[in-house]
Amino acid sequence: MPGWESWIALGDSFTEGVGDDGPRGCVGWADRLAATMGDQNPGLRYANLALRGKMLAEIVDEQVPIAEAARPQLVTLCGGGNDIITPGSDVDDVAALFESAVQRLRAAGCEVAVFTGPDPRVQPLLRRVRGKVAIYNGHVRAIAETHGARVIDLWSLRALHDRRSWCDDRLHFSPEGHRRIALRAAEVLDVPTTEDWRDPLPPEPPQRWLRMRQADLAWTTTHLLPWVRRQLTGESLGDGLTPKRPELTPLDQHV
Repeated sequence: MPGWESWIALGDSFTEGVGDDGPRGCVGWADRLAATMGDQNPGLRYANLALRGKMLAEIVDEQVPIAEAARPQLVTLCGGGNDIITPGSDVDDVAALFESAVQRLRAAGCEVAVFTGPDPRVQPLLRRVRGKVAIYNGHVRAIAETHGARVIDLWSLRALHDRRSWCDDRLHFSPEGHRRIALRAAEVLDVPTTEDWRDPLPPEPPQRWLRMRQADLAWTTTHLLPWVRRQLTGESLGDGLTPKRPELTPLDQHV
C-alpha cells in the first residue's frame, strides 16, 4: 500500500502522548509515528484529537464526529482504559460503546486501527484490573475482526513488561515505551522502519530494596493519592485543555 495520505488519532492520554515530554509539550507514539510517515510521504495530513482523562463516551461524543466529517484515510482509535480502571465499570458495556465508534468510522469510509491494552502486571495500581483488561482485549479483537479493523496488539509487546517503559506515575508510558508502541503501530500499518519493537531492553541494574520502597512511598504521595481524589470528585487531568492538533493539516504546520 502507498503511504498514508491523511490520519486522525482519537483517544485519551495514551494517544496524546502523556509521559513523553518534548520541548513543546508531550510527544507520544502518535506524533513519533506521524514523523516517520511524513518522512516517507511529505503530503501527509495529520490530526491528533486525543486528550488526557477522556472517558470513552467523551471520545465518542466529541472526537468521533470530527473524524466522520473529515473522512481521513486512516483513523486510530484507542479508548476505554479510563473506564476500565474506574471501580464498578462494566467491561461489556464499554466494549459495546467502542464497537459503535468503530462501526461509525468504518461507515464513513475510514481505515481503522484499534489497540489492545498492554499487560499491566508490572504496575501495582493497574495490575488489579488485569483481568478486566484481558476481557476488554478479547472484545477489541472480536470487534476488529467483525468490522475489518486492524489490531495493534500491545499485550504482546514485551518491552512494556519492563518498568522502564512506564513513567513515574506508573499509569502512562515513558519515552521508550512510546517509541516501542510507535514501532509496533508502524508494522501493523505497513509503515517501513529501521528498528524493531521486539528488540529487548538492556539488562536493568539491580535495585536496592530500600530505594524501591522509598520510590513506592513517593509514588503513593505524588501520584496514587491524587488519582484517588480525582476518581472521587470526578475531576479529569484534561479539564480546561484542548487537543494539540485539532485539525487535519499538513504535518509540518504543527510538528
